[in-house]
Amino acid sequence: MLKQNNLKKEIHPNFNESHKNANSAWDKDNQAWWDWYVSLADNSNSNVNNTLLELPEPPKVKYPSKINLKQLLSKPYNLTEHDIKTFQKNGFIKLKNVFTPGALQVLRREILTLLRKTFTNYYEMKKNRFLSLEMMWVENSVIREFVLSSRIAKICADLLSVKKIRLYHDNALVKESGCGRTPWHYDDHHFPLETNDVITAWIPAQAIPIEMGPLMFAKPIEVYKLVKDIEFNKSDTSYDKKISDIFKKEEVSIVEEPFELGEVSFHHNLSFHTASENKTTQSRIVLANTYFADGARVVNNPTMISGDWKKFIPETKPGQIVSSKFNPVCWPAIN
Repeated sequence: MLKQNNLKKEIHPNFNESHKNANSAWDKDNQAWWDWYVSLADNSNSNVNNTLLELPEPPKVKYPSKINLKQLLSKPYNLTEHDIKTFQKNGFIKLKNVFTPGALQVLRREILTLLRKTFTNYYEMKKNRFLSLEMMWVENSVIREFVLSSRIAKICADLLSVKKIRLYHDNALVKESGCGRTPWHYDDHHFPLETNDVITAWIPAQAIPIEMGPLMFAKPIEVYKLVKDIEFNKSDTSYDKKISDIFKKEEVSIVEEPFELGEVSFHHNLSFHTASENKTTQSRIVLANTYFADGARVVNNPTMISGDWKKFIPETKPGQIVSSKFNPVCWPAIN
């Protein structure tokens, strides 16, 4: 079982050598980072250009009041010891009925509104794209409730078996109709935090059938050791292909399941995961919140794989403890 006591980040001996093509800082915005990153996915076996599955928009339900939404997002979830052991063994878990349909309808509405506001030609440019928004909670009071939710934060703290966690950042991950695969990866590459007590809550704003490209996980968590020495290449799909080949050769168990409405997944930063193409006519809208154990430091040498990390951890230098105003304590809840 994975130890959960604020472990030091595992950087394999040839990390600097294997990342020689990506050891500089990222110098563009976060959307440009995603445009680059999804280009590294192997889509040679994709049939995304075939006829897309026609899906209706999610059914309309009654919106909860602001008071009811706040109560829902602060109500503790009934997490079991079995859930915790499953997460720590496999590196991920999917939990049902974390949110109500009404709450998710509110979340979807807010993200769509921000997409239209951020990308002025949203409807013309979204085809086949992977769009991203981040730090939404700073400006949007509704999304702030979802990001700073003590319901979510307590689940994350309990799964990691830590007493206190902070926010790294929020992220709207929108895989538009026709968008291809997300490459195999683990988040240890992306979060410049010197700890392995890092977890992401992946919150779909609608049900996700297989054809829409739900998150896909490799288990158990230790499978990352099979591929940790593969050389990352910033220019082609070789990294993604090699991981797929090794997982197939080693007969690694891959879990790809649809997400019911209200179902949320939680994955550890050492959990290898990917997602298939979106072969539907509907946008796959997800809110991904990443949290980490209080006391973590920024790694000494962040690379371009960490994207615009200084936006998420401002006024914090490599080697310093992360405690900026944009990284608040989310559990225990502070009233």
